[in-house]
Amino acid sequence: MKKTNLFMLIVPVLFVAMIVFVASCTKEGQQGPQGESGVQTCGQCHNFSEDVLARQIQYEASGHLNGGTFERNGSDCAPCHTSMGYREVLQTGEQETSAAISNPTPVNCFTCHNIHETYTSSDWQLRSTTPVAFRINDVVSDQGTANVCISCHQPMIPDPFPSPGTREDITITSPYWGPHHGPQGTMIAGTGGYEVGGGYSNSAHTNIENTCVKCHMAEAYGNQAGGHTWNMTYLYHGGDHLNIAGCTDCHTDPDALEAMVEDTAELIDGLLADLRTVLLTQGVLDSSDHVIPGTMSMDQAGGVFNYLFVLEDRSEGLHNTKYAKKLMENSIESLQ
Repeated sequence: MKKTNLFMLIVPVLFVAMIVFVASCTKEGQQGPQGESGVQTCGQCHNFSEDVLARQIQYEASGHLNGGTFERNGSDCAPCHTSMGYREVLQTGEQETSAAISNPTPVNCFTCHNIHETYTSSDWQLRSTTPVAFRINDVVSDQGTANVCISCHQPMIPDPFPSPGTREDITITSPYWGPHHGPQGTMIAGTGGYEVGGGYSNSAHTNIENTCVKCHMAEAYGNQAGGHTWNMTYLYHGGDHLNIAGCTDCHTDPDALEAMVEDTAELIDGLLADLRTVLLTQGVLDSSDHVIPGTMSMDQAGGVFNYLFVLEDRSEGLHNTKYAKKLMENSIESLQ
């Protein structure tokens, strides 16, 4: 009976000892001083103004998100097709990443801005506004905040590269030869084309401060145009309309602006059609606008390059009417 009573006394004591032991092993110690309120940092961006939400909604309708090309994550494509690749070459100064990008993401907030580095409003600052030396000819262009855009929106160097000063024939082996779809930065700067002949000049848009940003990121029209959609047109009452929010500093008459846009597009589209006809007739361009591989004259290769340069600029001459016009006129003349 005494042994039972002793056992009954020992069990509770052991239980209490175990609790004390566990507590002593897991106790975190004295609580430190209270940290700075998140309102003082995160709240600078994540406030009640819905600015972040507006930008997010615009971006979700953009070609940068929905273009469907960020899977091109190889070292030569990743610098412009993936967010991580862009940031890597920005740091290294190289034209290619060191390796293919794993788990690539499209261009997003982190690509252009210092997001979540200081957790203050300074995170909205652009990663770089350094003037850009174009790959194709090393011409340095300073387009302000748009330098972050033209780092990618410039031609690739085609292999082989046509030179107007050389009269030898040129052999092209790939049907995809050309400036590679994004020559807007060089078009605005008035450089990068196959400049046979003379008389080249630039339109007034070359002198716009912050070029791309001024017009493409003007006050947004919902999630269709402007802001972080980067689009210039929106649909309203069944028709396409130009978002002129970034144009009114210079073009004060909306009707006159619309007429000018239409006239410019008609002019440039007409010259594109004329140059295309010449290239098709001479057997160096096919009906799907791809170069026909083979040996051709330097001016024929240059004509193909200029045709694709203006076509893939996709502004129908609005970025730099005078330069686009002269490129095509001189190419047509050189081939006749």
